[in-house]
Amino acid sequence: MKKIALVLVLFLSFATVAFASGNKESVSSKMKVGMVTDAGTIDDKSFNQGTWEGILKAGEDFGVTVKYLKPTGTTEADYLKEIGNLYDAGYKFIVTPGFKFETTIYQAQDKYKDAKFVLIDGTPHTPDYATFRAEKNVVSIFFAEHESGFLAGVATALQLKEGSVGFIGGMEIPPVQKFNWGFQQGIAYANSNKGTKVMLKSENVIYQGTFSEVAAGQQLAAQMFDKGVTAIFCAAGGVGVGAINEAKSRAAAGKNVWIVGVDVDQYADGVYEGGKSVILTSAMKKIGTAAYDMIDAELKGNFPGGETLVFNAVNDGVGLPVKNPNLSSDVIKTVDAVFAELKKGSIKVSDEQGNLIK
Repeated sequence: MKKIALVLVLFLSFATVAFASGNKESVSSKMKVGMVTDAGTIDDKSFNQGTWEGILKAGEDFGVTVKYLKPTGTTEADYLKEIGNLYDAGYKFIVTPGFKFETTIYQAQDKYKDAKFVLIDGTPHTPDYATFRAEKNVVSIFFAEHESGFLAGVATALQLKEGSVGFIGGMEIPPVQKFNWGFQQGIAYANSNKGTKVMLKSENVIYQGTFSEVAAGQQLAAQMFDKGVTAIFCAAGGVGVGAINEAKSRAAAGKNVWIVGVDVDQYADGVYEGGKSVILTSAMKKIGTAAYDMIDAELKGNFPGGETLVFNAVNDGVGLPVKNPNLSSDVIKTVDAVFAELKKGSIKVSDEQGNLIK
C-alpha cells in the first residue's frame, strides 16, 4: 500500500507540473490580440505601423494570434464597429493607437467588460471632456515626446553646426506639440552649450492640420527648402511622407537637404539613389515596445488595468535609433552623453511651449 501511495503521489506531482506548463502555453496559444488602425494605413511609416510591428513581434515570441482591422472612416462609430468585429471574433485584447480612440474606449470599456484595451497616446473620456475614466480593463500609455524631440534637436544642431531648420507637424495636438517644443529646446541647448549656430524661425514652424495629406507635406517642405532650410523635423504621419519624398528628389539632384523622422526609425524610408538616405536621425517613441510589453504583462497576469503609464528617457521609452548612419561618431558620442544626463535628471526638458524661437 505504501508503494502504491508513493507512486500515486509522484504521478500527481508530475501531472501538476505538466498541467501548469501546459496551462501557460495554452494561455498564450488561446490569446487573440487585435488592433484597430487610426487614420492612415498599417504601413504608414509611423504610428499605425510602429504599433502593429510590436504586436507582430509578440505574436512571434509568445505564439498569440494577431489581427488588425482598418475602419472605413475615423468616427467614433467607425472605431466601435471594428472593435465589435474583433470582439465577436474572439479578440479580447485590443490595442488602439492614437488620441482619436479616447471617446471610443470610454464606451468600449463598459460595453466589453471582459475585454482588455491598450489606449496609446490617450485617456478615456466623454466627448465633452466632462468625465475622464479608465476602468480596470484599460491601460493608457503616454510618451515623453518632448524628450525625444530634444535629443533630435541636439543631434541635428551638432551635425549641421549652422544654418536654418524647420518643423512640420500634422494636427496641432499635445503629442505633436511636445515634439516641436522639445526640438526647439534641443536646438537652443546645442547653441548655448555646444557652440552651434542653428536657427529655427517661427515662419518655419507649421502645422498642416492632418496626418494624411502627402501632397501638402511635399509642398510645405519644398517651400521651406526654397527659403534655405537645410533640415526639417516632421511629426506628421503621411504629411511627413510627402516631405521625405521632396527631400529625396532634391538630394538625388545634388542638394544638401535632410529630414528628421518621427515615432519610428525612418531611415529606410528616406533611401534614394545609391543607397543613401535623407533621414538625418529620428525622434523615436517606442510604440511597438509599449504594445509588446502590455501583451507580455497580460500573459504574466500583470496587466496594469486602470493605470496611466509614461514611457520616457528614464525607462528607455523614447530616444534616437540605435544606428544613425548620417550622424558622425563625435555627434553620436555627445548625444549619448546628453541622453545619460537626461536619464539622470541633470537636464530637464519642458513639455510646454518655451520662448525659444528667434
